[in-house]
Amino acid sequence: MRIRDIDKEKLVIENAIDQIVQDGFQGFSMNKLAKACNISVATLYIYYKDKDDLILKIGGTIALDFFTSTVKDFSPEMSFEEGLWKQWENRSLFALKNPKEVAFFEIIKHSPYGEAILNSSTKFSDFRTSMHQFIENALRNNELVPMTFEVFWAIAYGPLYTLLNFHKEGKSMGGKPFILTNKMIREAFQAAIKALKP
Repeated sequence: MRIRDIDKEKLVIENAIDQIVQDGFQGFSMNKLAKACNISVATLYIYYKDKDDLILKIGGTIALDFFTSTVKDFSPEMSFEEGLWKQWENRSLFALKNPKEVAFFEIIKHSPYGEAILNSSTKFSDFRTSMHQFIENALRNNELVPMTFEVFWAIAYGPLYTLLNFHKEGKSMGGKPFILTNKMIREAFQAAIKALKP
């Protein structure tokens, strides 16, 4: 049996992420990936059973990295404003450090792979439980206006992700050049908090 080559495996992961971000699932194949990595297709099957296994494993690793970074120094017992700000800090740091991985996960989470990944580990259910507890505490402490989950998510995180997308594209509305600053993140956060608190 052939031994796994860690450097080759990293190359496979990087190229898979690049191809799926650039071409989506329709433009991605194991043959195309092997060619980009300058390896045989057979070598890919040392690391992955098939294309689905590859996508699920890469997606699962990215999701775990993202969720782990989101809750760094966060506790569901924090006040709503403090806890949400910590999440904004963590989410923005991860997105700015890992733009390709975030783009990859955005594609994955809106596909059948998304639910499979999120249901594959107790770590993801622990994350959901922690977020649910955080919101329940905020409601109980009268720090959050009751609203449907989708509306909450759009107001609580939508402004941050809009700014991060502008930054990633290097332009905002009408093609105006854009670079995200901490001042802008804080301004957007204050507007979101104002909309969410009673």
